[in-house]
Amino acid sequence: MANIHSQKKRIERAIRERDENRRYTSKIKTYFRRLERAVADGDGAVADAEHHTLVQTIDKAVKRGALHRNNGARKKSRAARVRRGAAE
Repeated sequence: MANIHSQKKRIERAIRERDENRRYTSKIKTYFRRLERAVADGDGAVADAEHHTLVQTIDKAVKRGALHRNNGARKKSRAARVRRGAAE
């Protein structure tokens, strides 16, 4: 455990920031699973809505710094590929 006051504050801040980042990444995984489920069920309207929500969440996470921009782009590309599977 740190003895220096500023280091204690830094540790607390790191915990808060890590929790915020985990919320974004967890939300993205959840939305991706929901998208895959909608595609598997063959429900195009729900799949489109889930895809839109997923892309919005990924963009917010990238803007906030929870995800690297290349990681976000890769996730959006994969989501688009899954969504195209619903159209075929």
